[in-house]
Amino acid sequence: MLPQELASRIRLLEIRTDRVVEEITGGAYRSIFKGRGIEFDEVREYTFEDDVRMIDWNVSARMGSPYIKKFIEERELNVMFLVDVSASGSFGSTARSKRQTAAELAALLAFSAGKNGDKTGLMMFSDQIELFLPPRSGRRHALRMIREMFAFEPQHKGTNIALALTECARVLKKRSIIFLLSDLVSPEDYSKELKLLNRRHDVVALKIFDPIEYKWPENIPPVDFVDAESGEVVVFDGRSDALTAELTAFQKEREAVCRDARVDMINVANGGDVLKPVIEFFSRRKKRSKRM
Repeated sequence: MLPQELASRIRLLEIRTDRVVEEITGGAYRSIFKGRGIEFDEVREYTFEDDVRMIDWNVSARMGSPYIKKFIEERELNVMFLVDVSASGSFGSTARSKRQTAAELAALLAFSAGKNGDKTGLMMFSDQIELFLPPRSGRRHALRMIREMFAFEPQHKGTNIALALTECARVLKKRSIIFLLSDLVSPEDYSKELKLLNRRHDVVALKIFDPIEYKWPENIPPVDFVDAESGEVVVFDGRSDALTAELTAFQKEREAVCRDARVDMINVANGGDVLKPVIEFFSRRKKRSKRM
């Protein structure tokens, strides 16, 4: 993408964010992404509306009734974008590739976080950590992140999600919101690392998928495919029903990994409206937080 074309693309995204930021968050941004506070305020008696996880059992034992610790909530959140730039992201059966869809979605979320006054950071990974920008505030930093997401050329083709999750846990000292943007395909198992990262931080997986990865077109003759990451050649024999069944089972496996790690997963279709599934996620999580 040429510099002028990139600048125009980013400006259009910024304008679009101005129009939809309130629609994305619906006023729920801070209520659904709460830190656990950084400063102790007081101890007070427990009420039914309180989160039972905040009960101070030592004080409760001394007082003879439940008491909770109250903290002053953090005004500023850390928002980290963990973006998969492996070779599989170059695929797309529509006008856009999966990587382009991920970059557009991350840019909109980064602008939205910035307008809420939060620090944003970026980690791009393949089977290595390709780039790391620590969380910072300010429009200049957000613009650099977004330029990198659209224009960065990775040095490696493979994918190692476990490595990225482990490194993210190592460098983030403050509790953060982590948006993992990936097709979630990796040769190594990353379920343990995902679970560990989500215990300390708030991880949301945005699974970028191409429609063809759920349902293979019918009446396609036998053809050879080359894996973009490994170079392996796979022969498709033309049986679309069998392949569709395999693809569906594989998608369910990835959903199960996120569910087991208690990580919210948002399905984002390549070439589709990137905002709709995110807005629906915010709405669901807002309702869920009210019930807790």
